[in-house]
Amino acid sequence: MTYTIPSNCFDCGICMPKCPNDAIQKDKNHGYWIEPGLCNECEDQNSQPLCVASCPDSLPLPLPAKKGRYKSEPVDLSTNYLFANGENNPISSSIVTWEACNLLASGPLASWQTDEEGKLYFQRDVKQGKGKIVFRLIDDLLSDNPEALDATDGLEKIESLDIRAACIHLIFAASITALEKPWEEEFLIDNKQIEAYLGFEKRKDLSKATKLTLIKNIVLQACQLMVSIDWFQQGKIQSFSVPEDPVWHLVDIENHFQEDVHGYKYFVGMTFKIKAGIWSQYFLNKQGYKKFIAFYQYGILPKFLLTTVTTIRHQHTGAARIMLWLIFKSKMGRQQRITVPKLMNIAYGEAKVQEASLDSDKRKHMLKRFENDLEVLHSYQIKCVFDPITYPFKIQPLWSKLQDVPDDAEEAAEFWINDASKEHSITSTLKRGKWNLLMKARILQFELPPEWDKQLTKWENKKQKKTKYKKQPQNSLYISGEEIASSRKRLGISQRKLAEQIGKSQSWIRDIEKGRFSLKPSDSLKLVEVLEINPY
Repeated sequence: MTYTIPSNCFDCGICMPKCPNDAIQKDKNHGYWIEPGLCNECEDQNSQPLCVASCPDSLPLPLPAKKGRYKSEPVDLSTNYLFANGENNPISSSIVTWEACNLLASGPLASWQTDEEGKLYFQRDVKQGKGKIVFRLIDDLLSDNPEALDATDGLEKIESLDIRAACIHLIFAASITALEKPWEEEFLIDNKQIEAYLGFEKRKDLSKATKLTLIKNIVLQACQLMVSIDWFQQGKIQSFSVPEDPVWHLVDIENHFQEDVHGYKYFVGMTFKIKAGIWSQYFLNKQGYKKFIAFYQYGILPKFLLTTVTTIRHQHTGAARIMLWLIFKSKMGRQQRITVPKLMNIAYGEAKVQEASLDSDKRKHMLKRFENDLEVLHSYQIKCVFDPITYPFKIQPLWSKLQDVPDDAEEAAEFWINDASKEHSITSTLKRGKWNLLMKARILQFELPPEWDKQLTKWENKKQKKTKYKKQPQNSLYISGEEIASSRKRLGISQRKLAEQIGKSQSWIRDIEKGRFSLKPSDSLKLVEVLEINPY
């Protein structure tokens, strides 16, 4: 049972500094109140809680269990609900939002430094040092003039970072795409929206008070970054500088209460008022983009990604970090040759990767984690396409090799018989040198789920502005999955080999042959050429 401050309190404030958990807070509309998710009745005290002992009227009282449902007045929000189509939503995809997301997801793994004044900072050089972006941590989020934290306090905050704060950051970055001038306009978002976006509404193991405290904590974490920018001339857009300013201004927090007939106040919700920092005037400015004085950079945020990161953050933190990173990386084009060391640095931090390179036991552990994380990504339809030259079959994960096993029982038996006669079978492990080979390996691309990929395809085609597109008749290059499978078997080509030849994953070939989705014209042309099919 937690405690509450009843409505007949004189608001003297004596109890506030006595609370060891900062559970007693002052609200502009409701006086002093106790956040139930933080109150633990001063467990370390043998007698009564400190707030009760300090109050001349002993007013903080035990809060009885609430009867009935939590009800709060509907809030008029200045932004619409995200994911109107049920699948995805536009999101600001500038380098500022990308790096801020990485920092919130990485926590202590990021390369934070200390300046001459003892202040903590993270610097990202742009275009070989022509420009730079510097992040710092804020001391007082509601202050009009926040200051950067020193190394001691800053590192303590970094250690406590929750990766779900990165998800809140993405929600904010998606919300401002609906605003004409996000650097001037504020938007509102309440706890119910955040619960829906992150999947908290399904968490029956969390009490209402625990959910509200958790939401408030991760929102505060998402708002604790401050950024300054020195940008270089890029095309017609001249160089510019942005002074230190919060990435997200936490303008206000409005707490909502429900009071019963006995005067007990129950904390039932909260609404956050947010405004984007000055950076958005330079990187999410539609009118400025038309006048060549600013950028207008946006990408796509898949709805499933937020709940997925929330679900896997404990057991597969590395996979969650890669997912968040791919939101922005995928906007740069599909044929991005991503090195394995780069992915490992994102997932586990440069320091951890360096430690693993010097210790055999840590290498084995990291290799296992990396391959497991790739499998987790694959299970969510984020499928990596291995470079057949630098990432050959012999060093690919076992789960990937097993994708080649036929579903049919007789074909599978024949497959394993043939595999056993080979010098290096699927189950053979590379005992030495695998780490060194992986440090030179690349992933050609990540195939993305339909709700993510189709919008990227649409934007990519629009950006390319193809002028010499020869439209084929609708059925002129139609190839069925059965025809692909029979032609492949006729030529004695395995699914893995065919995937390598056309730059796809083996699971993609299997899905096509099973008829799980249709082919694009460009992929049909590749298959026609490789499999010697006559489609006419």
